[in-house]
Amino acid sequence: MRAVGIVAEYNPFHTGHAWHIAQTRRRLGGERAIVCAMSGHWVQRGECALTDKWRRAELALRGGADLVLELPTLWACASAEAFARGAVEVLAGTGVVDTLSFGSESGELESLRAAADCLNREEYHREVRRLAGTGMAFPAARQAAAAALLEQQGRPDGAACLARPNDNLGIEYLRFLPAGWEAMTVQRQGVAHDGGAAEGFASASHLRQLLRAGESGAAEPFLTQPWQGNLADGARCERLVLDRLRTMEEGDWALLPDSGAREGLPERLVRCGRAAGTVEEFLTLAKTRRYTHARLRRMVTWAFLGLTARDRPAHVPYLRVLGFNDRGRALLAEMKEKATLPILTKPAHARALSPEGRALFALESRCTDRFGLCLEAVPPCGEEWRHSPVVLRETEYSVVP
Repeated sequence: MRAVGIVAEYNPFHTGHAWHIAQTRRRLGGERAIVCAMSGHWVQRGECALTDKWRRAELALRGGADLVLELPTLWACASAEAFARGAVEVLAGTGVVDTLSFGSESGELESLRAAADCLNREEYHREVRRLAGTGMAFPAARQAAAAALLEQQGRPDGAACLARPNDNLGIEYLRFLPAGWEAMTVQRQGVAHDGGAAEGFASASHLRQLLRAGESGAAEPFLTQPWQGNLADGARCERLVLDRLRTMEEGDWALLPDSGAREGLPERLVRCGRAAGTVEEFLTLAKTRRYTHARLRRMVTWAFLGLTARDRPAHVPYLRVLGFNDRGRALLAEMKEKATLPILTKPAHARALSPEGRALFALESRCTDRFGLCLEAVPPCGEEWRHSPVVLRETEYSVVP
């Protein structure tokens, strides 16, 4: 069975996501299985997800996905490059995915491929290092270096896509695309990445704001199912996070990814941690032109979760199944023969993993326990070991166009 991979957070799953799946099937053929690599309880912007990963996997299955695999926290809550690398490794590890479908603002695959090729060139990396050495923020240095190289190739506007969030992620996916894979992109519909709502579509950030404010009625026209689920909110952990920030030393900060240790960032973060009265104040005090809000928020989340850069293996060591339907079940049977990574369809399977895999599963369990603190009703520890995948029968799901 041929399968196409999609990378997503589904935070929450909405009509735009259903549109992406439906357009993928329309263009590639309805016989293709849809495999999603989905973030777990902590997402790329350095926040807890809106609701637990099993509920989000269920909504994805009801919206047209066939199999949902977890992108572990150590890659999900990371830079665009690490996020994309981990997600592509998850999809490639299935042994059955041979095509990647992703959303983008531009919808121009060849322009995104050109930018991806540019970012894989040594000249680009040398120029980024030079510009960053002058104090330029990494995103700006990245775009300036790419613009110079792409202009030499006759693409004067080729780097503009790096400033658009979905285009930017698409470029990173293409950088790590395995040899022989195909790729397609579906142009984003309606509003911008962090916009409001229009034309039957709403941004995920807008929907999160509505749902956390108790305005589910305003959100539901843009959701594929009536809203149900335990709402998580990082504000419930505000003082726990602040306590962690206040007690961290320079050496603790230096252990995090993108720590900025060479530029003296840990010293600055220690001062900000001692001075701030809220997490948002900490981010405001710490942010500079060089150190973006998103980068700092991810560092704060890693600190709260007790993670370090050394915890992230060089490669994703297993495939955690979050949910599947009938076609996904058939795909899993095929994966038993073709997958290049161990498949966890039950938590108990983690005990048979390599030491590296067991260590990662234990960290994921801790991340799930910390996520529980963001819920109104805090569950007992060990949720990661108690949850089997969501299973939907054919009568329980439908594809939403």
